[in-house]
Amino acid sequence: MGTEVQQTEQWAEIAPDAARRLVVAAVQAFAERGYHATTTRDIAGRAGMSPAALYIHYKTKEELLFQISSVGHRLSLGILQEAAAGEGTPAERLATAVRSFVRWHAQRHTTARVVQYELGALGEEHYAEIVALRREVDRTVRSIIQDGVATGDFDVPDIPGTTLAVLSLCIDVARWFTADGRRTPDEVGELYADLVLRMVTAPRQP
Repeated sequence: MGTEVQQTEQWAEIAPDAARRLVVAAVQAFAERGYHATTTRDIAGRAGMSPAALYIHYKTKEELLFQISSVGHRLSLGILQEAAAGEGTPAERLATAVRSFVRWHAQRHTTARVVQYELGALGEEHYAEIVALRREVDRTVRSIIQDGVATGDFDVPDIPGTTLAVLSLCIDVARWFTADGRRTPDEVGELYADLVLRMVTAPRQP
């Protein structure tokens, strides 16, 4: 599966250390086995703890998944919001957003795989909270594309559909990326930023 940046700053807000270790262990287990095939004993064992110790910090396995999903969605949303609020043309801001969003999904591909593809296992209340964050992700990218259409920089007849296509392209990186692959996270980010700008820019006239 490859090594990824996930052990330090990504989970820095989670305390105490035992709770943080459980989150890291759960990410690894969910990514390898899937949420439903993973037991609390699997997670506790990876964290070097007893199964009973897990329940001191998390009431259920689903609560662990929600913690992972919530942190991951808020971090990736922050990346997009920073790009959207930055200086530069719509094309520059969209390229920055895509480059950073893709790099996050590549560098943290194990975490991102759980964050993006295990949503169906969340309970109704937690699912609704994550969906609200995902709507903000969509709204943020859509706002950059709308700016580009308004200035004439972009030629996008279907803004919602194009936004969905851009996000789908970026998120899918988590599914296939490996640390020992041909491209680095930075290289994938540059490639996808270029591809997205080609998607939204009118073809040049001969």
